[in-house]
Amino acid sequence: MAIKSLDELKKIRDNSLKKVNLRESGENGEEIIEMMVGMATCGIAAGARETLNAILDEIEAKGIKNIRVVQVGCMGYCHSEPTVQVNMPGHEPILYGNVSAKVAKDIIEKHILNGELLDENILIKTFNKA
Repeated sequence: MAIKSLDELKKIRDNSLKKVNLRESGENGEEIIEMMVGMATCGIAAGARETLNAILDEIEAKGIKNIRVVQVGCMGYCHSEPTVQVNMPGHEPILYGNVSAKVAKDIIEKHILNGELLDENILIKTFNKA
Protein backbone atom coordinates (compact mmCIF):
# COMPACT_ATOMS: atom_id res chain seq x y z
CA MET A 1 0.00 0.00 0.00
CA ALA A 2 1.48 3.33 -1.04
CA ILE A 3 1.02 6.26 1.32
CA LYS A 4 -0.13 9.26 -0.69
CA SER A 5 -0.24 12.01 1.89
CA LEU A 6 0.93 13.15 5.28
CA ASP A 7 -2.64 12.78 6.57
CA GLU A 8 -2.68 9.09 5.58
CA LEU A 9 0.63 8.55 7.38
CA LYS A 10 -0.72 10.28 10.53
CA LYS A 11 -3.86 8.11 10.42
CA ILE A 12 -1.73 4.95 10.20
CA ARG A 13 0.40 6.16 13.12
CA ASP A 14 -2.67 6.95 15.25
CA ASN A 15 -4.19 3.52 14.58
CA SER A 16 -0.90 1.84 15.48
CA LEU A 17 -0.64 3.83 18.71
CA LYS A 18 -4.19 2.79 19.66
CA LYS A 19 -3.23 -0.87 19.21
CA VAL A 20 -0.08 -0.43 21.31
CA ASN A 21 -2.05 1.27 24.07
CA LEU A 22 -4.61 -1.54 24.04
CA ARG A 23 -1.84 -4.10 24.40
CA GLU A 24 -0.48 -2.28 27.44
CA SER A 25 -3.70 -1.58 29.32
CA GLY A 26 -6.50 -3.59 27.75
CA GLU A 27 -9.90 -2.36 26.70
CA ASN A 28 -12.18 -1.09 29.49
CA GLY A 29 -9.45 -1.60 32.09
CA GLU A 30 -9.39 -5.39 31.67
CA GLU A 31 -6.28 -7.21 32.80
CA ILE A 32 -4.04 -8.41 29.99
CA ILE A 33 -3.60 -12.11 29.25
CA GLU A 34 -0.20 -12.89 27.78
CA MET A 35 0.58 -15.77 25.43
CA MET A 36 4.24 -16.48 24.78
CA VAL A 37 5.02 -18.50 21.64
CA GLY A 38 8.46 -20.13 21.35
CA MET A 39 9.86 -18.93 18.02
CA ALA A 40 13.47 -20.11 18.19
CA THR A 41 14.85 -22.29 15.41
CA CYS A 42 13.63 -25.45 17.13
CA GLY A 43 10.10 -24.07 17.42
CA ILE A 44 9.96 -22.78 13.86
CA ALA A 45 11.21 -26.12 12.54
CA ALA A 46 8.44 -27.86 14.49
CA GLY A 47 5.68 -25.59 13.13
CA ALA A 48 5.57 -22.60 15.49
CA ARG A 49 4.74 -20.18 12.65
CA GLU A 50 1.52 -22.09 11.96
CA THR A 51 0.81 -22.17 15.70
CA LEU A 52 1.36 -18.41 16.01
CA ASN A 53 -0.83 -17.69 12.99
CA ALA A 54 -3.60 -19.93 14.36
CA ILE A 55 -3.47 -18.07 17.71
CA LEU A 56 -3.65 -14.67 16.03
CA ASP A 57 -6.48 -15.78 13.70
CA GLU A 58 -8.51 -17.22 16.59
CA ILE A 59 -8.04 -14.11 18.73
CA GLU A 60 -9.29 -11.98 15.86
CA ALA A 61 -12.18 -14.35 15.05
CA LYS A 62 -13.32 -14.35 18.70
CA GLY A 63 -12.83 -10.58 19.05
CA ILE A 64 -10.63 -10.92 22.15
CA LYS A 65 -9.16 -7.53 23.05
CA ASN A 66 -7.36 -8.14 26.36
CA ILE A 67 -4.66 -10.48 25.08
CA ARG A 68 -1.06 -9.92 24.09
CA VAL A 69 0.83 -12.45 21.97
CA VAL A 70 4.60 -12.34 22.36
CA GLN A 71 7.15 -14.18 20.26
CA VAL A 72 9.97 -15.47 22.47
CA GLY A 73 13.12 -17.50 21.96
CA CYS A 74 13.75 -21.04 23.11
CA MET A 75 11.94 -21.98 26.32
CA GLY A 76 14.15 -25.04 26.82
CA TYR A 77 11.66 -27.70 25.78
CA CYS A 78 12.89 -28.41 22.24
CA HIS A 79 11.53 -31.96 22.44
CA SER A 80 7.99 -30.58 22.82
CA GLU A 81 7.95 -27.73 20.30
CA PRO A 82 5.94 -25.75 19.41
CA THR A 83 5.53 -24.42 22.94
CA VAL A 84 3.09 -21.80 24.22
CA GLN A 85 2.96 -20.33 27.70
CA VAL A 86 -0.27 -18.76 28.93
CA ASN A 87 -0.01 -16.12 31.66
CA MET A 88 -3.41 -15.17 33.04
CA PRO A 89 -3.60 -12.53 35.79
CA GLY A 90 -4.05 -14.16 39.19
CA HIS A 91 -3.12 -17.66 37.95
CA GLU A 92 0.06 -19.69 37.69
CA PRO A 93 1.63 -19.71 34.20
CA ILE A 94 0.77 -22.77 32.12
CA LEU A 95 3.30 -24.13 29.63
CA TYR A 96 1.84 -26.14 26.78
CA GLY A 97 3.86 -28.36 24.43
CA ASN A 98 3.27 -29.91 21.02
CA VAL A 99 0.92 -27.04 20.19
CA SER A 100 -0.39 -27.59 16.67
CA ALA A 101 -2.72 -25.09 15.02
CA LYS A 102 -5.70 -27.10 16.31
CA VAL A 103 -4.34 -27.19 19.88
CA ALA A 104 -3.65 -23.44 19.65
CA LYS A 105 -7.31 -22.83 18.83
CA ASP A 106 -8.32 -25.12 21.71
CA ILE A 107 -6.12 -23.11 24.09
CA ILE A 108 -8.00 -19.94 23.11
CA GLU A 109 -11.44 -21.55 23.27
CA LYS A 110 -11.03 -23.80 26.30
CA HIS A 111 -8.31 -22.24 28.47
CA ILE A 112 -8.58 -18.51 27.74
CA LEU A 113 -12.34 -18.23 27.32
CA ASN A 114 -13.61 -21.08 29.53
CA GLY A 115 -10.88 -21.61 32.14
CA GLU A 116 -10.46 -25.28 31.17
CA LEU A 117 -6.88 -26.61 31.08
CA LEU A 118 -5.73 -28.89 28.26
CA ASP A 119 -4.10 -31.51 30.52
CA GLU A 120 -2.76 -33.65 27.68
CA ASN A 121 -0.60 -30.75 26.40
CA ILE A 122 0.65 -29.29 29.70
CA LEU A 123 4.42 -29.70 30.05
CA ILE A 124 4.91 -28.50 33.61
CA LYS A 125 2.40 -28.24 36.42
CA THR A 126 3.48 -25.55 38.86
CA PHE A 127 0.07 -25.44 40.52
CA ASN A 128 -2.25 -27.59 42.60
CA LYS A 129 -5.56 -28.54 41.07
CA ALA A 130 -8.55 -28.23 43.38
